[in-house]
Amino acid sequence: MLKREETDLSLHGDDSQSRQSTPSGPWSVPQVSPPSQRPGPQQPPPDPEPLRRWRPSLTTIAFAVLLFGGLGIRAYKDLSTPEAWSYWKDLYVSPSMSAEVIDNVDPDKSGRGRKALAISGKIGAASATWFREQLDQAKLQPGDIVLMSSPGGNLSQSMIMGEVIRARGLSTAVGTADADGRIKPSFCASACVTAYAGGKVRIGIEGSRLGVHRFTSPKPGDDPVASAQRTMGFVLSYMTRMGVSSSVVEAMSATDKIRWLSSGEASTMNLVTDPVQRS
Repeated sequence: MLKREETDLSLHGDDSQSRQSTPSGPWSVPQVSPPSQRPGPQQPPPDPEPLRRWRPSLTTIAFAVLLFGGLGIRAYKDLSTPEAWSYWKDLYVSPSMSAEVIDNVDPDKSGRGRKALAISGKIGAASATWFREQLDQAKLQPGDIVLMSSPGGNLSQSMIMGEVIRARGLSTAVGTADADGRIKPSFCASACVTAYAGGKVRIGIEGSRLGVHRFTSPKPGDDPVASAQRTMGFVLSYMTRMGVSSSVVEAMSATDKIRWLSSGEASTMNLVTDPVQRS
């Protein structure tokens, strides 16, 4: 009897353990599958956070206003003077001179054609800068020609132009030319003569004329006589460097009006180094 009861108890014990491990019946808790394994549609992911737009601070805005305002005031002050406005107008708005490249000219009738840059018009406040740019575009080589036709203009700009001509080893002549390279006589007066003097070789053209006169640069309150003497001193120094006789400065000082030099005078002054070739 005892053995049967023990057997029955052991059987009941095993059954109770199996019931506890796998509960069933109305009081049991149903098993729930993980979210990833649930059937049905998946929920959409949350919307990404909107990008935050950069907004400048009041300090940044104030700094920008002060910076650009200061630059604007400075630019206005720079352009408010007549000299500065004349320079900017001559360089960027309406240049006072014009230029044309001639591929083949023979001004000295040597039979050797050369390239030329023909410039004409009044020498303005920015003509030296303009002229340098024109030379760069034309790509003239030493020995090529700058053909001039001008009534004169700004003296300091003309001397800078002459210095550029000499530094590049170019020749100068007075006249105009058509597309076929045929040269016609013209004139070069006042400040144009100083630019012409920059030529390493200065060619004479039959019928062309060189005109000189006294230069002045009066300023408010300056003595006009003293101003004229200083200016002529600068011109004398420049002409001497270019190999022109001081007698040309004497001819300038003698008159306020244009004095047209004869071909003989221009050659004697060494202003023309390659005299006029008579046809």
